[in-house]
Amino acid sequence: MTRKQDRLIDEIAALKRARNAIILGHNYQPGIIQDISDVVGDSLGLSRQAAESDADVIVFCGVDFMAETAAILAPEKLVLFPDRRASCPMAKMATAEEVRGKKAEFPGSVVVTYVNSSAAVKAESDICCTSANAVSVLRSIPEDKQIIFVPDMHLGEYAARITGRDVILWEGYCPAHHHVTPLEVEREMLRRPGALVLTHPECPLDVIEISDAALSTSGMLDYARESDALDFIIVTEVGMLHPLSKQNPGKRFYCPSASLICPNMKLTTLSSIKHALEGNLGVVKVDSKTAQRARLPIERMLAVPRDS
Repeated sequence: MTRKQDRLIDEIAALKRARNAIILGHNYQPGIIQDISDVVGDSLGLSRQAAESDADVIVFCGVDFMAETAAILAPEKLVLFPDRRASCPMAKMATAEEVRGKKAEFPGSVVVTYVNSSAAVKAESDICCTSANAVSVLRSIPEDKQIIFVPDMHLGEYAARITGRDVILWEGYCPAHHHVTPLEVEREMLRRPGALVLTHPECPLDVIEISDAALSTSGMLDYARESDALDFIIVTEVGMLHPLSKQNPGKRFYCPSASLICPNMKLTTLSSIKHALEGNLGVVKVDSKTAQRARLPIERMLAVPRDS
């Protein structure tokens, strides 16, 4: 830690106290951002924290759709997003107009939308899901209903495989997870004999199939904590190694692929957080009509338990 970083951390702490603010940091954020966050977690868990917190100001350290979701669930709070460049490529792979077109193509279908999507796309959806409860969401839909899964084809394919449902898959993906290959994972397995392989379901199915478990980021934390194993190969964005290592001293975590990095998740800095708190920079607002429509599929999702 440098003197400049120490000074910025002190200044951020003072601004938080003065403004009754809370900092939420995603599991993929840089380690120093996770360390100064009041809550660290996955996108939905953090948005729930935003809604339940008694803070007046929410500083959301993640990517754009996460801050939007927080603003939808906590409309009475000021939500600040420190770096507007931190967009989610997957969320941009589906637009509201395209989803409306797909619904017209398959009338009567149920649109299941991954939370990694824009507010406008959520507003066109019937129910949202997370990587932790996608399987349960699909199981909650009547068997006679056709399902359109937006925008992550890999999560949709994984959930369809587990449930046996016939699902129309959108051709979207997370670039960080999409490019990891079974060969990379198998090479790491040879280097780490006996290590358990935990894979995020945003990865291709052929990678999931050689893993010990397919888990959301929160699921990975639970699994690592409860497991007697000491070595784990973590097939998700490299930032996840920080909370895993921090929460599990004595256990070792390895990233198998150089592709497993989201550059947009690394844009948040101590300086950008300080500037956001000082000048109300990066205010996140979702127009009331869109927010109202987007909130309903999110609330339906919240009523569905995470997968066991």
